[in-house]
Amino acid sequence: MTSEIKLGSVVFSTAGRDSGRFYVVVEIVDDKFVKIADGDLRRIATPKIKKIKHVKYQGEIIDKLNEKLVEGKKVFDAEIKSALRAYNGSI
Repeated sequence: MTSEIKLGSVVFSTAGRDSGRFYVVVEIVDDKFVKIADGDLRRIATPKIKKIKHVKYQGEIIDKLNEKLVEGKKVFDAEIKSALRAYNGSI
């Protein structure tokens, strides 16, 4: 499962208080956990640690965010929020 989830992947939270929202993977902790942020309720400075089994991979990677995260460049909450606007607006 982790082989398909990469930095910048769009995931849907299926469990917990934050369920029903879309997030971006900002860090892969190990084969069981990832850190996610949405730029709004969960900021990049304090990403949520989630079990991979509690998120559903949407099959899409936001290339611009992926490049910045891989290169270690600063990612802003506004970038994540605007990238997810199409997803969270559709719920």
